[in-house]
Amino acid sequence: MIDARFRIRLPPDLYITDLSEAFPDATFRLLSGVRSGATAKELGEVLSRTPGSVAAAFREHDAVNTYEALERTDDRLLATYETTDVDLYTFIESGGFPPEFPIKVQNGFYEFDLTGTRDEFDRLRKALERSGAEYELLSKVNKKQADRLLTRRQEELLAAGLREGYFEVPRGCTLADLADVVGVDKSTASGIVRRAQGRLIAWYLTDVKVE
Repeated sequence: MIDARFRIRLPPDLYITDLSEAFPDATFRLLSGVRSGATAKELGEVLSRTPGSVAAAFREHDAVNTYEALERTDDRLLATYETTDVDLYTFIESGGFPPEFPIKVQNGFYEFDLTGTRDEFDRLRKALERSGAEYELLSKVNKKQADRLLTRRQEELLAAGLREGYFEVPRGCTLADLADVVGVDKSTASGIVRRAQGRLIAWYLTDVKVE
């Protein structure tokens, strides 16, 4: 099995392309989505300094049929909505595998993970090349190699850190936030993450056995 993360330029004329480019400093996270024919119902989160303006832009977009804000703070917006833009679902499903959530969108690009076989990974890359889309492979890890390298706890912390944005620049969460997510104290989380990163770096840069 392969764990991979891709960063791909969004097609033009999608509601999320318009919104992410209109608010380039905001981070949009599609937490879940279900396509039903010509529409899709989605649950989305936005991290922004102007959540009210983002909510208004959602409501006013022609491709958004319904919109309901579930929670709003000074820097976060959580909402459900229905959209007629289903091109992303069409593209991902054409490769023969469902989308993995969350899907992160920022300033005209989206990132998503693929966990699958070598054939599925190769099929997606070929589909991207045929489409002419601008994309970048951010990471690719052979799952069997990773399993040998990391303990379950180390893998859990790294996966949570990737999901919550801990390894992004700037960070999407603090070490204390990450510790809370997995239910450990801050110092324990710090030690686990450091040891896991050390194992992965040693494995990537050398062929030595990591014990």
